[in-house]
Amino acid sequence: MDKKQLYACIDGMAAEMAAMADDIFDHPELGMEEFHALDLLTGWLEREGFQVERGVGGLKTAFRAVWNHGEGGPNIGLLCEYDALEGIGHACAHHLQGPSVLAAAAALKRAEFAENYSVTIYGTPAEESVSGKILMLKNGVSFEELDVALMMHGGPDTCVDEKSLALTNYLVVFKGQGAHAALAPEKGRSALDALLLAFNGMEFLREHVREDTRMHYTIKETPGPTNVVPARAVGEFSLRSYSREVLNDVCRRFEQIIQGAALMADVEYEITKEKSLDNKVPCYPLNEIIMDNAAACGAPGLAPVRKKTGSTDFGNVTNHMPGCCIRVKFVPTGTSSHTQAFVDAGKSQEAHDAILYGAKTLAGTGQGALGCV
Repeated sequence: MDKKQLYACIDGMAAEMAAMADDIFDHPELGMEEFHALDLLTGWLEREGFQVERGVGGLKTAFRAVWNHGEGGPNIGLLCEYDALEGIGHACAHHLQGPSVLAAAAALKRAEFAENYSVTIYGTPAEESVSGKILMLKNGVSFEELDVALMMHGGPDTCVDEKSLALTNYLVVFKGQGAHAALAPEKGRSALDALLLAFNGMEFLREHVREDTRMHYTIKETPGPTNVVPARAVGEFSLRSYSREVLNDVCRRFEQIIQGAALMADVEYEITKEKSLDNKVPCYPLNEIIMDNAAACGAPGLAPVRKKTGSTDFGNVTNHMPGCCIRVKFVPTGTSSHTQAFVDAGKSQEAHDAILYGAKTLAGTGQGALGCV
């Protein structure tokens, strides 16, 4: 089967994949609650002849689907996400990923190339929240049976990323002593003072870190009325860098700031590391192959590699094997994800086309990995 036949196979699934994407879009589910999407994706794969395992890595909405052509040979990995964002639905276009990956996987299966090979799909939940791929890795899902890990993502341009930011999120709770702010302030120990000191400490730290370091913070809970010394204050912190090694040292210094803030305010604190994402390890030859295949299938809005992007749990996977995600244009250039503009375009013809261009790019890349060009 040559590329034209591979593309024709994918085009033959266009209506079915568009309907599936629209169904997932119309039933947005938060991380670890993606049961409707799970049923749609895994049910289709089973009917297509894949061996499906649900609940992979102890996550109820994670899955693995495998099809083998003979024994041994390359194992082409296709990963997809299907969680929505709280309050705004599929504003990151995750509803396009599953159908695109399914179409690519089915095309590679139906091709039945002469070589021995396998196609493995991993459904990875909760990318936007608790980072399902991280939990799967921690729970023994290494992904290391794959020879390559490929993904698709809708976007404002058709391109690949060079790198992503390593990320560590913290939740910090300061616990002080409440008191009447006017009648007995000396009896109070303000947890809010500690939180504000921590914020200031981060601003001083900002001057003495590498320029690619990012630090964000917010007050997670309202500390209360002005006439009461706040007994509790909660802050959420995100630290990022393009190097995990650099970020680990920033985290060490941040944790000292929290300790110092608590000492200065004479309060106690609890610090929880909520999640930790590694930076992506770029595979430049794979990036080129992906973009060559995007051009070959006529994907719109071809753009240079994105030098910078945010944080993703796919970065942790690329620390174990070569990996790449093709972003396929379906919204105007410059449009930001996690916005209403992404939602408004979620069921557009451009979105439906992006499913097919993504599938053709991934299938063409997989075909090339088998030496069947």
